[in-house]
Amino acid sequence: MTKIVTGSQEFFKGINQVQFEGLESDNPLAFRWYEADRIVAGKTMNEHFKFACSYWHSFNGNGSDPFGGPTHFFPWETKTDPIERAKDKMDAAFEFITKMQMPYYCFHDVDVVDYGNDVAENERRLNILVEYAKQKQKDSGVKLLWGTANLFSHSRYMNGAATNPDFHVLAHGAAQVKAAIDATIALGGENYVFWGGREGYMSLLNTNMKREQEHLARFLHTAKDYARKQGFNGTFFIEPKPCEPSKHQYDYDAATVKGFLQQYDLLADFKLNLEVNHATLAGHTFQHELQVAVDNNLLGSIDANRGDYQNGWDTDQFPNDINELTESLLIILEGGGLQGGGVNFDAKIRRNSTDSKDLFYAHVGGMDIFARALLTADAILTKSDYKKVRSDRYRSFDDAHGEAFENGKLSLEELRDIAVQMGEPASISGRQEYLENLINRYI
Repeated sequence: MTKIVTGSQEFFKGINQVQFEGLESDNPLAFRWYEADRIVAGKTMNEHFKFACSYWHSFNGNGSDPFGGPTHFFPWETKTDPIERAKDKMDAAFEFITKMQMPYYCFHDVDVVDYGNDVAENERRLNILVEYAKQKQKDSGVKLLWGTANLFSHSRYMNGAATNPDFHVLAHGAAQVKAAIDATIALGGENYVFWGGREGYMSLLNTNMKREQEHLARFLHTAKDYARKQGFNGTFFIEPKPCEPSKHQYDYDAATVKGFLQQYDLLADFKLNLEVNHATLAGHTFQHELQVAVDNNLLGSIDANRGDYQNGWDTDQFPNDINELTESLLIILEGGGLQGGGVNFDAKIRRNSTDSKDLFYAHVGGMDIFARALLTADAILTKSDYKKVRSDRYRSFDDAHGEAFENGKLSLEELRDIAVQMGEPASISGRQEYLENLINRYI
């Protein structure tokens, strides 16, 4: 059992540590499916998921939106001194994380402590909180899954950071990344993430796209080289997103990022951190993005959330679709699992969810739905004919002419002659409805 870690005050009073109670439980603050040490497909659930709490949404997200101000007023945000206020927030964060028994957390630099416009002062503040976090991690056993720098919120980054047309702005972005990498290393972070929130364009009329992408590649190489020199052995992740806030972002989707990494010789050090809501904004399913990553050996980590299909923006709601997650876990399991990363709940409670328990309900539900999907996907892979149905669909490539084609032994002329010889092909069913029913049968 994880030890609960609190500060000088308890922020989530009356809430005990969340435990596994099984399917018979009616306790909304207990796990019904997630059993950390239960072995599924050769690994514990804890090892499969490495669940992480996102520092930003959970402890900074105040419920505001483009149409209204804050609705969440946190008791850890009352002090005026930025360092003391940040320590209170970290006390609250580790109290929540340990009460949830989550093994990891993730942060942006500005989530941990408020930044101003002075680079040296920002670094001083972050270093103080890093030392504070070291003790929290030691006391709790909670680890840092990954760190990152927020290069999109400050007004200086209105035209991007690494892709900004002003070198002065790029240098400020580099200073932030250096400090965030240093903090990640100091806290034993297992990975480091780059999300290009504004690395893109609003209009091609004023954009040199080729030059900006070259600058982005040079920036990533420079950051990677620095981290390696400092002894960082973890993986760097790129998190694709097609738009919002930019009209078009250079890390549009998994396939686009794969091409970028390949073109600029970054594949050896970088993998993908995929997000459900970003996939749907790109016009894809999350399953599609996962499959692209698996097929290219790039599936590093995932952000767990969902969008609202009636809204066209990134709503970052907690996951609750068992069918979608089961299909996703099928791909992740067959692909060998996440490479270095975990499942980070990049999700926020709703604007009108104002009780302290709401944050717990959201994470309990998210962890349970992933556990249920894992059990379902494993059962499908081990007990059903799911894999056989798919492999049989391609069996004509397993021998004879099909195998010769795959091995590059047939010319176009030979393919033409085979078509004449064999005549019109018979229709072969894709059996989509059968497979959809199969998923539901095992849920």
